[in-house]
Amino acid sequence: MKKFQLFLLPLLSTSFLLATSLMDKAKENGLLPIPADKKELNKLIDPKGMMTPKRIALGKQLYFEPRLSKSSLISCNWCHNLGLGGVDGVSKAIGHQWSGNPMHLNSPTVYNAVFAKRQFWDGRSPSLEDQAMGPIQAGVEMAAPREMVESRINSIPEYVSAFKEAYGKETKVDFETIASTIALFERTLVTPSRYDDFLNGNSKALSKAEKEGLNTFIDKGCITCHNGIALGGAMQLFELRDKYKYRKVGAFKGDVQGKIKVPTLRNITETAPYFHNGMIWNLRDAIKEMSHVQMAYKAEKSDKNSGFNISVKKIELTEKDIDKIMDFFVALEGRKPTIIYPQLPKSTLKTIKPDEK
Repeated sequence: MKKFQLFLLPLLSTSFLLATSLMDKAKENGLLPIPADKKELNKLIDPKGMMTPKRIALGKQLYFEPRLSKSSLISCNWCHNLGLGGVDGVSKAIGHQWSGNPMHLNSPTVYNAVFAKRQFWDGRSPSLEDQAMGPIQAGVEMAAPREMVESRINSIPEYVSAFKEAYGKETKVDFETIASTIALFERTLVTPSRYDDFLNGNSKALSKAEKEGLNTFIDKGCITCHNGIALGGAMQLFELRDKYKYRKVGAFKGDVQGKIKVPTLRNITETAPYFHNGMIWNLRDAIKEMSHVQMAYKAEKSDKNSGFNISVKKIELTEKDIDKIMDFFVALEGRKPTIIYPQLPKSTLKTIKPDEK
């Protein structure tokens, strides 16, 4: 029995050291976990101290509120379905009068969007509060003028009372307040995963295959764009190495610099189809496409004598590499908050009727 113990302990120690080394390697390469400590997490998702239970509950109602759309049919949850990984599961977003997005843009997930540095594929919004105003007014999405939105919400006494309880009796229920309240709810849509548990110190949170996948993900340079807590969320040039296979579908060019927002990889196994125009449905195919389009070269150690001669090597993904990365992606499936569909207050005779035109 003693011999068995002596033999086992070094193995456990080696395994622990390897896991700890990978944790450090991940953090050194810009990968950060969702904080396990609630106070630390709240500082990240609520830096201005605006989130209260009443505001979040009201924001949840508004997130599911179809009367914020011109037709009274489309809510935020229409494109960002919380039961489907925070997406709609179609290639291009469908909005008012069954209109497809003219640029053939795919709906990104709302889960963990709070950790992204920019919002929208072209990064035009700096925050969830600013982003929430866009789809409501967009003609191909919810198509509701702000005056219509304000009129409808103010025509419903229960909503007016809820706003005053949440913000104070003198609160003006205007468009900006409505949108920012939705955003406060969206800030709660955080999904910590076993990947976060691992980076937060639990060496057993990932399987051996998932750890190998994480290591491959780092070594192959995926962390160049998919980093931080969001594993994405910043603006990057897209076609660094080759042209995207479906670049002509929708002809989206990104921002003025040609940059496109890097999508989060959190819950990536649940958010097909992939890429800004949603043209690839198979996650394995998406990884392959990225290896052709994005992954170009990786800098090696610099020459100590000259200081400027940096050797580079072309990055290639083998089928085994893709297998390993796929294993790692499973570990990014997060624990979703429990969402109970809210009851919405009834309309009144003053509530503007649905307009399908």
